[in-house]
Amino acid sequence: MVQSQWPYWLPLRSDLRNISPYGAPQITGVVALNTNENPFPLPQEVVIAMTERLSQVISGLNRYPDRDATELRRKLAHYISQTTGVEVTSENIWAANGSNEILQTLFLACGGAENLALGFVPSYTVHPLIAQITKTPWFAGSRDADFGIDISKAKKLIREKSPHLVFVTTPNNPSGTATSIADLKELAEATGSVGGLFIVDEAYAEFSDEPSATTLLADFPHVVVVRTMSKAFAFAGARTGYLVAKPAVVNAALITRLPYHLSALTQAAAETALEFTPAMQSEIELLISERERVAAAINEVGYRAVPSSANFLLFSGFKGDPSAIWQAFLDRGILIRDIGLRGFLRVTIGSQHENDQFIAALGSIAASSNEIAE
Repeated sequence: MVQSQWPYWLPLRSDLRNISPYGAPQITGVVALNTNENPFPLPQEVVIAMTERLSQVISGLNRYPDRDATELRRKLAHYISQTTGVEVTSENIWAANGSNEILQTLFLACGGAENLALGFVPSYTVHPLIAQITKTPWFAGSRDADFGIDISKAKKLIREKSPHLVFVTTPNNPSGTATSIADLKELAEATGSVGGLFIVDEAYAEFSDEPSATTLLADFPHVVVVRTMSKAFAFAGARTGYLVAKPAVVNAALITRLPYHLSALTQAAAETALEFTPAMQSEIELLISERERVAAAINEVGYRAVPSSANFLLFSGFKGDPSAIWQAFLDRGILIRDIGLRGFLRVTIGSQHENDQFIAALGSIAASSNEIAE
């Protein structure tokens, strides 16, 4: 929505008038491979257990939920301790409605007009969006042509700008590339030297072989790791995200969180999901295998898939406007993502059948086009 479309009587902030709402196209009757969802439904045993648990909670919905999500945070702490090897407790965890609310909470607590935020783009576009919404100045550092971060340049930039908030997404969205734990450590040191908070967005961590940035918490109290249950847990519809950090960060989140922000239903569903972690994450290895199969197919037709550590692939190699290729896929019943990055499109890894359909469409488009880049 552009500025001229706002009604004269709406006192919308002037700096928000030219912003479009964040989101991807929602189209029915197609194979949707555009929002990085996990394609597999919840296991039946989890559905049964969750239904039973929710039926117990529903009778008490006249009461507010646990304001601090105590049990959910305890279970999340157990999950992080078990999967990363870093012992944490509920005091190190804060949960919210998806990782985006976690990010907004951090901006509200530590951002603002006088506190600069810095990230390395192209990356998750919600970071600068929330910065603008919270009136936090944003500086965009750059990534290399292969979407990696030049650590020496990044450290120099951090020292020059002295940001209060530094964001690194790994595996990165939209590229899928991972930043090594050694590089994250150097960036954490640089951020600490200027008194900033180093925020590592690990939404896709379970699909990567890299150690989690939670391993840095013992030596760097200003490190915050942001995660979600949407991807690896196939739990996008439940909207559950969380952070792992020192208790002081959690206490800061308490200041800016909304009262009773996490419903009793969400808490109960997430707690149950965590009790069935092996079943909920049973398809991760299959998705990784399918990621490699789809990447090979993309490369085989003459396009180029960026090596990915996530559940999606960024690809290029076609000439002309990516929107034309996007439309060609849609015409064949496949919805992928045009992320606005010149020369690139992104596809989510779906089920084996969905990936077969994408690969078939890919071959058809490539065969009918003379525009494959050399």
